[in-house]
Amino acid sequence: MKIAIGCDHGGIVLKDAVTSTLEALGAEVVDLGTNSTDSVDYPTYGLKVAETVASGQCDAGVIMCGTGIGISISANKVPGIRCAVVTNTYMAQLTKNHNNANIISLGGRVITPDEAKDIVTAWYTAEYEGGRHQRRLDMITDIEKKYSK
Repeated sequence: MKIAIGCDHGGIVLKDAVTSTLEALGAEVVDLGTNSTDSVDYPTYGLKVAETVASGQCDAGVIMCGTGIGISISANKVPGIRCAVVTNTYMAQLTKNHNNANIISLGGRVITPDEAKDIVTAWYTAEYEGGRHQRRLDMITDIEKKYSK
């Protein structure tokens, strides 16, 4: 599986932990930046990862900023993206099981690198359950179509 990652200066503290965990799980990681603690704008990196996933260049993504919130809002503006902010392994598992999240968002000021490793593992190894959940994802797609003109 090919996973795009991106972060701003607030999320960079998690980047090495996320990258090494994904690689240990067998993923090919595509790093879309940033690569320093210099202040940058999180929408830039949320958009880069979201467009890379939506276009099919990567299968999924992990994005990181200070809280995970701002960068997730940016990513979710791209049609076809289902990005969830996750702060624990239970949320990570369920967002894949029920929402088939193709991007997760983490906060470098909210969780530790060790917690990020566990969260990424839970999300990456979880399976989408389909069934009753697909009807709801189809409803989300209909909302996107209505407003993405």
